[in-house]
Amino acid sequence: MKKVSFFADLKQNLPSGLVVFLVALPLCLGIALASGAPPLSGIIAGIVGGLVIGFLSNSNISVSGPAAGLAAIVLAGITDLGSFELFLAAGIIAGVIQLVLGFLRAGSISNYFPNNVIEGMLAGIGVIIILKQIPHSVGYDKDFEGNQRIFDGFNLQEYLTNLSNAISPGAVIVTLVSLTILITWDKVYMLKRIKMLPGALVAVAVGIALNEVFKGTSLEIAKEHLVNLPVPQSTEDFKQLITFPDLKGFLNLKVWILGATIAIVASIETLLCIEASDRMDVHKRITDTNLELKAQGIGNVISSFIGGLPMTSVVVRSSANANAGATSKSSTIIHGVFMLICVLTIPFLLNKIPLATLAAVLLIVGYKLASPAKLKHFWEKGKYQFLPFIATLIAVVALDLLKGVAIGIGFSIFYLLQGNMKRAYYFSKEQLEDADEVKIDLAEEVSFLNKAAIKKTLKNIESNSKVIINASKTSYISDDIIEMIEDFANVRAVEENIDVRLEGFKTSYKEYANDQHSHVKVTHKRTI
Repeated sequence: MKKVSFFADLKQNLPSGLVVFLVALPLCLGIALASGAPPLSGIIAGIVGGLVIGFLSNSNISVSGPAAGLAAIVLAGITDLGSFELFLAAGIIAGVIQLVLGFLRAGSISNYFPNNVIEGMLAGIGVIIILKQIPHSVGYDKDFEGNQRIFDGFNLQEYLTNLSNAISPGAVIVTLVSLTILITWDKVYMLKRIKMLPGALVAVAVGIALNEVFKGTSLEIAKEHLVNLPVPQSTEDFKQLITFPDLKGFLNLKVWILGATIAIVASIETLLCIEASDRMDVHKRITDTNLELKAQGIGNVISSFIGGLPMTSVVVRSSANANAGATSKSSTIIHGVFMLICVLTIPFLLNKIPLATLAAVLLIVGYKLASPAKLKHFWEKGKYQFLPFIATLIAVVALDLLKGVAIGIGFSIFYLLQGNMKRAYYFSKEQLEDADEVKIDLAEEVSFLNKAAIKKTLKNIESNSKVIINASKTSYISDDIIEMIEDFANVRAVEENIDVRLEGFKTSYKEYANDQHSHVKVTHKRTI
């Protein structure tokens, strides 16, 4: 990719930074609310995620902030410790542990996440976004974005009843108008070219204007369905915005255990999201995951020192960033700058934004993540790609991100093992009966996983047959496979008049390791 000047890069990423800011703002507040923490702690984490992690990381698409996946841990931690200040000490410990993990190069674990599982995770997140934003789009805001679990105590009839009873006509109108603007902006070429005026900003401005017009009528959107930021009135109010950690927590074993828990969960979520972000990058650039862990660690230490929640790289914000056309990490930094300036200077204006407008922005993001085209793509790739994908998607929606990915990886490992055990070693008995000469070409690597298939093949070879087992292309073969083939050639083949030729074998496992070239020693006279 060609180099772009600093100012040109800022100009190019300003619209996407603005879109991410609009998406991140209610998410930061919602996650703080779901975590049982002060509302501003989510905003502080969002600002640090944009400015600090955005600057230190070399990810071009990923956006960090307070994590929905950590909400349950944070809520339980604050409740157990009995103090938000003590919890902040755990956040510092978590950050230091992440920093150490970065230096230990633990980020390389992300290389083992299968692509179909990552895509399934993204699609699952897309479904969650849609399900979570439908209530906001009609003016029912009982559950904020903090909880990723959709089906905890879920009752469909109760959900639909509550939703239908709480529908706000004004919110529905704002949502429909916002969706129309966003879709039109994506489809109309002339509008799409106006980079400095993103569709999301137009939708937000129109949403504010519509609600101002609705004031005093039955269509007016209630205050609880608008963005809700604290509005400082004095210098003292500004001072109270920051909460400092209780350093006595460093002497508390519970705080250390909580810190370690946060570090592990946050690191795994970050690595998953970084892998997903790299897949969303149109330029397919690769993030240094070890550097990312270090950046997350420093960010979490700073956030916890000034009263912010722990953070991870976040798929919702990152996908909004990618969809808005971000080309570099400048977009992430810009979103942090916008959040800092606006929260300090114009919170009263931000508090006029209907959540229905922001729900419309996220509904578009969710649809792009979980589009039917993606489902079709993996279906056409066959069951070994589709089943881990769909299993991950369903499990992420039904359980949570980490459990969903674990189940998806479990499916992938199962099919990997199944594939290894069935690799071109087994021929059906009918095929063996009709063949004048049976040739078994072993693959590059033959492990104990292939033992059952090879054993079955050898068992089905008829008496008086001619068999060639070729290992000339094999760089690794386990000892128990060699012994089994030797037993076949030296014992059964002699007894049943089977003409066996072994080609390209070395004498032992060690010789495979040392790459010495010699043949398997067998006593059967027809074996070479």
